[in-house]
Amino acid sequence: MATTIDAFHRNVPAESAFGYAQAVRSGTLIHASGQFSYDDAGEFVHADDFGAQLGQTYVNMDAILDHYGATRKQIVSQTVYVVGLRQNGAALMAGNPAYYGDHRPANTVLGVTELAFPGQFVEIAFVVDTTLPA
Repeated sequence: MATTIDAFHRNVPAESAFGYAQAVRSGTLIHASGQFSYDDAGEFVHADDFGAQLGQTYVNMDAILDHYGATRKQIVSQTVYVVGLRQNGAALMAGNPAYYGDHRPANTVLGVTELAFPGQFVEIAFVVDTTLPA
């Protein structure tokens, strides 16, 4: 069975520099690269503000979902990278259920030393199964 790949780009400068897509749809699965706090111009925003970064990260996740006609309820797993996990864990624990409602994807949270940009605290990669009910 042949599978086509549909790559989604948002013209974030790092896409060209690192050679990646924001998301790739292969068959019924969408694999989203780590999303973080960037604006429509692809510039990192909200340095040193975990709550604002998390909110913008969710906005960027929604942009990928919208592109593919998917919903949050179709996200089956996420991997969250957090700088300062002990300091920012409570905000993440509040933000995640607020974003997902009663949907509960598989979840892995990793505390890391640093991310790509100075002042960046969070990045979320996720997988969507488009065969699930929206």
